[in-house]
Amino acid sequence: MNPLLSSSSPALAVIRADRALTVVRAPEIPDPAALATALAGAGLRAVELTFTTLGVLDAVGKAAAVTDAVIGVGTVTTPAQAEAAIEVGARFLVTPALRPEVAEVAVEHGIPVIMGAFTPTEVLAAVELGAAAVKIFPARALGPAYLKDLLGPFPDIFLIPSGGVNSHNARDFLQAGAIAVTAGTEVVAPADVANAHWSRIGSRAARFVHSLD
Repeated sequence: MNPLLSSSSPALAVIRADRALTVVRAPEIPDPAALATALAGAGLRAVELTFTTLGVLDAVGKAAAVTDAVIGVGTVTTPAQAEAAIEVGARFLVTPALRPEVAEVAVEHGIPVIMGAFTPTEVLAAVELGAAAVKIFPARALGPAYLKDLLGPFPDIFLIPSGGVNSHNARDFLQAGAIAVTAGTEVVAPADVANAHWSRIGSRAARFVHSLD
């Protein structure tokens, strides 16, 4: 089993402690530091910015200056993207699917990679490639029961459901055995990000965190 599976990775330890990470999908982020501050202040310290956002590498550098936040980069599909993200301060990487070359870069740099998978075969392959945790995507397809079923043969693998997770079902996924869940547009609506509605985002983040208990 890959040693990065342990909570000795500081970024993964934060994700496990908060039981959540926020995935920000917005065309652009006008003030990445303000966004990270709003989320971390509400209890969502792990923030995933994605390569689908214009100027994401610059945004990562600015958000990483927020000491209470742990900034990662998602939708990483190539080794070049992985290297660039790590260079600007990403503390974890997330892939949408099995990406061996990305995992190789992450492991080489000692950066945890959360790799996207869905089937049992893909979950096991992700871990064998070096994934510190496996993102079950799209989680909405089969729900918490499917996650619980996966943990039958793979009780030691860290699973994080993504896609269709919200304040109404997040707790169910945690009770099914997820180490954490993803907070998405319910917390960070693209329009709120674009219009710099940081207090609104902070309030929604706080409600999401409350729903986990």
